[in-house]
Amino acid sequence: MKKPLVAIVGRPNVGKSTFFNYIVGRRISIVDPTPGVTRDRVYADATWCGHSFTLVDTGGLDSTSEDIFQKNIFMQAEIAVELADVVVFIVDGNAGVTRNDEEVASFLRKSKKPIVLAVNKLDNFEIDKTYDFYSLGLGDPMPMSTLQAKGLGEILDEIVKHFPDAKNDENSSSVKIAVVGRPNAGKSSIVNRILGEDRVVVSNIAGTTRDAIDSNFKYNGKDFTIIDTAGLRRKRAVEQESIESYSIIRSMDAIKRADIVLIVFNSDEDISEQDVRIAGYVHEENKPSLIIMNKWDLVEKNDRTILKYKKELDEKLKFMSYYKPLFISALTGKRFGEIMPEVEKVLENSNRRIPTGALNEILQNAMIANEPPYRKGKKLKLKYITQTDVNPPTFVIFANDGTLMHYSYLRYLENYLRNSVDFSGTPIKIIVKSKQEEE
Repeated sequence: MKKPLVAIVGRPNVGKSTFFNYIVGRRISIVDPTPGVTRDRVYADATWCGHSFTLVDTGGLDSTSEDIFQKNIFMQAEIAVELADVVVFIVDGNAGVTRNDEEVASFLRKSKKPIVLAVNKLDNFEIDKTYDFYSLGLGDPMPMSTLQAKGLGEILDEIVKHFPDAKNDENSSSVKIAVVGRPNAGKSSIVNRILGEDRVVVSNIAGTTRDAIDSNFKYNGKDFTIIDTAGLRRKRAVEQESIESYSIIRSMDAIKRADIVLIVFNSDEDISEQDVRIAGYVHEENKPSLIIMNKWDLVEKNDRTILKYKKELDEKLKFMSYYKPLFISALTGKRFGEIMPEVEKVLENSNRRIPTGALNEILQNAMIANEPPYRKGKKLKLKYITQTDVNPPTFVIFANDGTLMHYSYLRYLENYLRNSVDFSGTPIKIIVKSKQEEE
């Protein structure tokens, strides 16, 4: 089940981004007193009292503004609310109820989503300033001061109360495949071939798919759900009035709820920064994936063409050395039949469990081949390794002192483990714990 999504909305300059930054524990959103600074959503994962969730910051909603970005800001906020499990509506306690607050409240009431009404900027916690906000019809207004860090715990307690029960996750037995990539890479054509019918609109106009669309199918007797998504494009390449500019949230949501992701590249074009960025999103979410080099029929080939492409992929995707490429054509069907068998293989790799005895034999061989380094005048000693989780496969190594582990040696151990066991297509996590933590 994907993490609950919490959307932050409100008019400009009420402290949404400051609230966001405090909750996620680092400065991600731009904080500026100028209204309208946050124009695109910002995403980050957060945790409160054992509940993990994703926080989405949105731009300020102002129907009176002549800012050309306001139309898109409203669209972005609407989609954020539509996908959210809980909405935090932030208002300015010192300014009182404004016309904009009333308009946003009207929209939120229609959404039928759980709303937490946070009255911000009450640095002295003047409770009487919250009373007017009952008129918005969104329940009890809760006082807070993001600058003074007052009332935030109570706000978070209220947020997590509304999280859905994991047991009620719809279609949880179905394996979810998200198809992501730049516009016009051929994502919808891939979806249609997998489904065996024209279930998704296909066009050569970039940006045709505006929503994330779920379609169910069976393969080898198993239930799958494939999610076609809107193309992801760099912000500066998105026109101010383009629907694409506010559809990205659906693609990000699809990645988060997927069990495996097909990252579609256009083989007929150079691998772009955005291609790499999209792969980075998938990698950061620890999702198993396949790199689908589509439109392979359009590439002029010789006996070294595929080596050339793999060399470029090695360079551009060096942060995910486990990547697994497929060179296909959704148009002609060339090698298309390899996709679903490879999906099953990668899922198997992501859920692979290695016996503790075999793991420790691998660890011992790795240390014989390359001894742990000295650091700070002290030698790193690795006691043993065990696997604690799957999807992604997660391993814990117990050491005499975890602070002595250098990144380069940890990377060496990961590579050695990958060379010993097939984890292609899936990220793995290695956690180093000190002797004291074991005890």
